[in-house]
Formats: sequence, structure tokens, C-alpha cells
Amino acid sequence: MNSRHRHPRFAAVIVATAFALIVTASSRAGFSQTSHPEGAPDSAGPSKVIIDTDIGDDIDDVYALSLALSSPEFHILGITSAWGDTALRSRLLDRLLCVTGREEIPVYTGIATTSWHKAGAGAFSQAPWAAAGKERHHVEGDAVPFLLDQIRRNPGEVTLIAIGPLTNIGSAIDRDPVTFRKLRRVVLMGGSVVRGYDASNGAATPPDAEYNIAMDPAAARKLFQSGVPVVILPLDSTQLRFDDKKRASFGSISTPLTDSLLVLTAEWSRTTGYTSPTLFDPVAVAYALDARSCPATPVHIEVDDQGFTRQTPGPPNAEACLSPHPELFFPLLLPRLLNQRMVGAQACLAVANP
Repeated sequence: MNSRHRHPRFAAVIVATAFALIVTASSRAGFSQTSHPEGAPDSAGPSKVIIDTDIGDDIDDVYALSLALSSPEFHILGITSAWGDTALRSRLLDRLLCVTGREEIPVYTGIATTSWHKAGAGAFSQAPWAAAGKERHHVEGDAVPFLLDQIRRNPGEVTLIAIGPLTNIGSAIDRDPVTFRKLRRVVLMGGSVVRGYDASNGAATPPDAEYNIAMDPAAARKLFQSGVPVVILPLDSTQLRFDDKKRASFGSISTPLTDSLLVLTAEWSRTTGYTSPTLFDPVAVAYALDARSCPATPVHIEVDDQGFTRQTPGPPNAEACLSPHPELFFPLLLPRLLNQRMVGAQACLAVANP
């Protein structure tokens, strides 16, 4: 998800050892005990997922991806970059997978867009970290054939976690709607049903045209009309912020992933001027892991040309979570990020010219 100019994000990390010990104890006690309705691994093995992300602008995408990488319940078939400078987004993804030793996960570059700044998008805040990574060859637009190919190979098994504007998805529907309908489901961070972006004082506001929908309303309409089961995690349920104690836990550990998160967060904060993160996108990943973290109910959604997602009478075409359970979300997120030990064995930085 991209940055929203009126909404704060993430501050500097403060060390709080006592809280970190509590989180660590929680993870040791409960990591394997979480039940996983809907998107869970079963006797057949981990759930097959593809993640479509506009990583690099706002900081919540990288935390969402980090949660997915830290979750053995997922078999990540691939990650696709979405919206704006998709080539640089792919380079950021390559570097993150390299430092964590997860290079077996392929990265595919989505459809680039050139009018994104005019449309109100924020800056690519994590561009320095992305550009310093080792460059790999990517073909613009190969995300769409990859997505369709994986659906054909795994009919009825793939969950698509969409945490960016939906241009790649709209293109996949246009190209092969029959194959697209063979997705197991789409879990989408997007929309605004009853509650809009929080005001600066934290008060809820009326529904807004949420960024991921508003950047490409036509693609969003195609998704809701596709016949694929869709779960939306809208602004109503995704505006969960880190308080000081939660942020402090990252000062108690150093792994390639947590170190990268700290640097990326610092780049984001320096570029945007925001000091507190809102974890929009990780809520969607958490739902795919454990639907209890954000129970959803059937709704009928219409998307207008401005990107508003209106709840209207009609047969349900989606499920929406309107009330999150932060008491389940944070114990799912924090222990996994703090207790993962992913380490890459390859050089991940670009070689400087002599």
C-alpha cells in the first residue's frame, strides 16, 4: 500500500527489553498453536500464495511481506510488483529475499504506470535501499502471465494476497477471465466501507476513496465482478498502529530481516516525515494466516469511478472485515518477526564501478 499524505506511520525504534521478553515468551508458547481457518495449512501442506505488492512507498508492505516470509503456513509461489516503478520495486524484493535467504521465491515485474505521481501517489521512500541491491534481469509485465500460469497449474489452490493497486489483477482478468476464476480466493487490503482514513487526532472519518482502489477503479470493479471469492480488509479494520512498546521490541534483536526493516523504516521516515506506522497491509497477511484476527461478513460492494467502495443492496460479491481484533493480530505479527532466523548466503549488494 502506498503512503497517504495525511496519515502517520513509523517512528525511530526504542529499546524496551522487558517488552521484548514478553513477546518472545508469547511466541515460544503459541507460535504453533494458532488455528488457521480459511487460509491455513492442512494435511496437504502449506497454503499456496502469491503476493502482489507496491512495496517501496509506504512502509507497511515490507512488514506485510516480512510476516509472510516468517510464516511456515505459506508456500509462496512468487511475488509480483505492482504500480509505478515496478522494476525498482522488483529490485527491492530481490534484495529482501537475498538477505533473508529466500531466493527460491521468484519475483515478477508488474505493469509499470507513468501517471502515478499525478494521481496522488507518494514518493518511493525506500528507493536508496532498493537501488543498492544487486540488479537482476526482469521483464516488465511478466507478473500477469506468471499469475495466470500458476492458477492453471494449481486450480482452486492459490490465494492471491493483493496489497497494492490492482492493475496487474485487472490485466489478468482481461487476458483470461476463465483461468482467473480458478483462484481459490483473493485477500485484498483495500476499500473503505463505513470508516475512512483516521483524522490527525485519531478520530474516524466517513468513508474515503482508499488508495489501492482509487489508483485503478476499473481494475477493482473487474475483481469484484470476476466471480472469484474476495475478502477485503478495508480502512475500517486495517488502521492498526504500533505504540512505543511494540516498536521498541525491534531494538532487542539483530537479524538480516530485522536490520533491513530498521533501515527501510528510517528511509521511509526521512522521506515522508511521518513518525508512526499504520500496518494496513500486514492485517491482510494476518487474515490469510488466521481469519480469527479479522472476522469477515458477506457484503455487496460497488466501485465508483473515484474509487469509493459502496456497500449496496444485492447478492454478496465479497466478504469484508469491519472490526479487527488487535489482541490477536499483534501476537501473530511480533513473535514471528522477532523469532525468525532467516539468513542469506549470497552477496546482495550491487558491485560499485571502479
